[in-house]
Amino acid sequence: MPIHVRAEPGEYAEACLLPGDPLRARYVAETFLEGAVQRNEERGLLGYTGTYEGRPVSVQATGMGCPSAAIVIEELAQLGVERMLRIGTCGGLQPDMQLGDVIVAVSAVAADATAAHLVGEPHAPTADWQLVHGAVHAAKELGRPVRVGPVVSSDLFYNPDDGQYGRWSARGILAVEMEAAVLFTLGALRRFAAGCLLTVSDVVLEGEFVRISDEEMRAAVDGMTELALRTVTGRR
Repeated sequence: MPIHVRAEPGEYAEACLLPGDPLRARYVAETFLEGAVQRNEERGLLGYTGTYEGRPVSVQATGMGCPSAAIVIEELAQLGVERMLRIGTCGGLQPDMQLGDVIVAVSAVAADATAAHLVGEPHAPTADWQLVHGAVHAAKELGRPVRVGPVVSSDLFYNPDDGQYGRWSARGILAVEMEAAVLFTLGALRRFAAGCLLTVSDVVLEGEFVRISDEEMRAAVDGMTELALRTVTGRR
């Protein structure tokens, strides 16, 4: 039994969603899954397994930041999880972005040392193509627009370098978040499929910080979660 995800092999499905927030994990389990059973509560990192449209799926909180996420992801891999799809929020970095937009991340700039410690040499953290392809097609079937492209994983939420957002934006980075780079890196190292969907919860350009309302956030995250469940379970 792992130390932080206190479960036995077989208690988590092969497909697992990864929100950062434990309360979001509980919300997803209670709102979207049938027959959800709690599998973990160690350190408040809530995890559940149930079914979505008849297919087994789990949801497990990772906490905030790559170091916390790395622990959870490593232990889920030990438990036999084969497809992990992050569902999170992010700061939009492109001027045409709207609050509530959904991003399918293709790659993640590792502005965090965790991925570098794992690999020890230059590496480009990249999502599993089948999960990217599946998310784009599921979004088309649901009639929901998505943005597809690179994001950046930072180890700072309150960043003292105000100009960094503009530099990332100028290079075409869609958004900044805190966990995708280590998820993609561990997917490559541990041989599981890793993907990431993000909801734009704020826009952080030109010195202005605009935050989504709680009601708009709930609706946007609900739409992203449905898309994620269809993607990770292979539903079409």
